[in-house]
Amino acid sequence: MALNVLVTGGAGFIGSHTTVALQQAGYQVVVLDNLCNSSLAVLQRIEQITGIAPGFVQADIRDQHALEAVFQAHKISAVIHFAGLKAVGESTQKPLDYYDNNVNGSVQLLLAMQQAKIKTFIFSSSATVYGDPQELPITEQHPRSVTNPYGHTKLVVEDILESIYKAETGWRIARLRYFNPVGAHPSALIGESPQGVPNNLMPYVAQVAMGQRSTLQIFGNDYDTPDGTGVRDYIHVMDLAQGHVAALHYCQQQEQDLLTVNLGTGQGYSVLDMVRTFEEVSQAKVDYEIVARRAGDIAACWADTTLAKQKLGWQASKNIKTMCEDAWRWQLAMTP
Repeated sequence: MALNVLVTGGAGFIGSHTTVALQQAGYQVVVLDNLCNSSLAVLQRIEQITGIAPGFVQADIRDQHALEAVFQAHKISAVIHFAGLKAVGESTQKPLDYYDNNVNGSVQLLLAMQQAKIKTFIFSSSATVYGDPQELPITEQHPRSVTNPYGHTKLVVEDILESIYKAETGWRIARLRYFNPVGAHPSALIGESPQGVPNNLMPYVAQVAMGQRSTLQIFGNDYDTPDGTGVRDYIHVMDLAQGHVAALHYCQQQEQDLLTVNLGTGQGYSVLDMVRTFEEVSQAKVDYEIVARRAGDIAACWADTTLAKQKLGWQASKNIKTMCEDAWRWQLAMTP
C-alpha cells in the first residue's frame, strides 16, 4: 500500500520537484502550502508530469488547527518539511519574519506530529549552517556557525530535532544539508519562479539572458578563488529531489535514527563559470557588472558527499551544463 507523505511547502521550487519524484516512486503526496511564494498552477503541472494530482491543503504551518485537520483527514506516515523563507539577504533585513516562519513554524509542525504520533521527518536544512568554511570539501562533522539569520534558523531547527530525538524514542529524522539547488524539471513544466527580483543566481542569469533584466550584479571579484568570484556547489533540483526520496526510504528502514547528510555534487563552480556555461547553452549574452561584496557571503563552499552515498546509496548525476540547459528551457517556457 502506498504511504501517505505530507510535503510542506510542496508548491515551492524544491518541494514541487520532490513531490514529482515521490509520486514517481509510488508515494501518495499531500501538499500543504500557504502559497506565499508559489502558485496553484504548480500543482496542475505536477499532475501533467506524473499523471497524478497530489492532495492539496492551503494552510500555514503555524496554524495548529489546520495541521491537526490534515493529520486527521489523511493517514500521514511521514513529513518532508520545506515550508519556510529562504533568502539570505532578506533574512538580514527581516530577521523576525524568518524566526517566526522557519523556527516557530517548524515547532508548530513538530508539535502537531507529536500529537498525531507521526515520527518520520525529513528536514530541509542548508549548507549555510557551516558558516564560513574552515576547510573544503565540507564534511558533516564540520563545525557549525552562521553568518546570517536564515542560516541561524536552519541551525536552530537542526538542534530542536536533535533534542526531540534524544528525548523520545522512535523518531526517524533526516537533516539534509543542501548546497545550491538550480535547474528545473526537464519537461520545463516546473522550475524556479521567484516573485520579484530573484535572490538566487541561476534565475537572475536566465532573466538577463532572456533580456528581462539588463545586467547581472556579481557581488565581489576579490575572493580567494580561481577567478575571484564566489564558488558554490550547484546541484540539479531533480538530483536533490531524488535525495529526499532516498532519505525517506532510508528512514523507513530504521527503528530510530538521526541522520545528517550533505546533498551536493562535491564540485565547486564560480559565478563566472555559471555565467559562461549559461551563455554557451542559451547562445545569449549575459552582461554583468562587478559590485561590492554582499554582507554574509562567503568565498567558497562545496560538499563532501561520501556519507550520502554510503547511507542513502545516492549521488548527484547531472552536470553544470544540464543544470543550465534545464533552467534555460524553463525560462523560455515561462516567458510569454
